[in-house]
Amino acid sequence: MPLEKLHNICSSCTKCELHKTRTNCVFGTGNPQAKLMFVGEAPGEKEDLSGTPFVGAAGKLLDKYLAAVGIAREDVYIANILKCRPPKNRDPLPAEEDACIGYLREQVKIIRPKIIACLGRISAKRLIKEDFKITEEHGKWFERGDYTMCAVYHPAALLRDPRKKEAMLLDMQKIKEKLEEK
Repeated sequence: MPLEKLHNICSSCTKCELHKTRTNCVFGTGNPQAKLMFVGEAPGEKEDLSGTPFVGAAGKLLDKYLAAVGIAREDVYIANILKCRPPKNRDPLPAEEDACIGYLREQVKIIRPKIIACLGRISAKRLIKEDFKITEEHGKWFERGDYTMCAVYHPAALLRDPRKKEAMLLDMQKIKEKLEEK
């Protein structure tokens, strides 16, 4: 299925209650042939308004990290587990993740990235392993099927706790190195 068709299907989704409050479906953005895919948890307010993931303060910080390690944002694909914003930016509910995860799986099948980098704990727990500990396991590599995966701190967490910024830079450098190997 083409990515555009999947986007259209996702945009009319009513599988969970979040469709009632969305402004836009926040499907994903970037290179549909990307070797590197970033996956966050859910859109925030700015993303809901624009329909594009990671365009708010956290997205601007992610852009700075990408630039710092020499990865162009237009060369990667960025998506979230949820395609609709949870009220007040709360964490996604398991039922919402279950309703939406199929869209992400299809995106991954279509894009076929070599590396999937989870942005934050919630994405890592869903995609890498249920008991993922972001403070202990960020920057570590995992093989899941055809994909090499890791998790880094969510950029929003760095805005709340700047002490993690150096670890994020090191993790992003590891991602750049791994990307050059693929």
